[in-house]
Amino acid sequence: MGIGPSTKETSLHHFRDPLLDVVSKDTDVDLMGVMLVGSPDGNEEKMLVGTRAAVWAECMRADGVIVSCDGWGNSHVDYTNTMEQIGIRGIPAAGITFNGTVAQFVVVNDYLDAIVDINKNPEGVESNIVGENNMVEKDCKIALYKLKAKMKKKELEER
Repeated sequence: MGIGPSTKETSLHHFRDPLLDVVSKDTDVDLMGVMLVGSPDGNEEKMLVGTRAAVWAECMRADGVIVSCDGWGNSHVDYTNTMEQIGIRGIPAAGITFNGTVAQFVVVNDYLDAIVDINKNPEGVESNIVGENNMVEKDCKIALYKLKAKMKKKELEER
């Protein structure tokens, strides 16, 4: 499990990243940066990278975070941990990843309430079509909307 042909992002996709494009053009948010985190094989390391990413966001005093993942299955162990670690620090977070009908999260927690599934295959599966299940502009706009809603909710709760 993990990255397959339809969820693999091509080099061109990285050069024209729709998430970076959508967030950087939105005047309601201030893009602080992009953090790249690998997906280790071992569970102990998976927990470590998620915790470190969350601590980094906390130290930057991020008002919100969008976490994307171009893998699935075992890669969701550290993905869901990262979402949880960000959430327990009180940072609103939305996510983008492939779930489909077969690849559903292998682990779950209470912080997966704003996830955008990038599955585009009509059967809900990872296919052999390169790039079929990549994030697109619409997915990114939905994730940003979900993040803004969570940030607004937090702001209202703190008043």
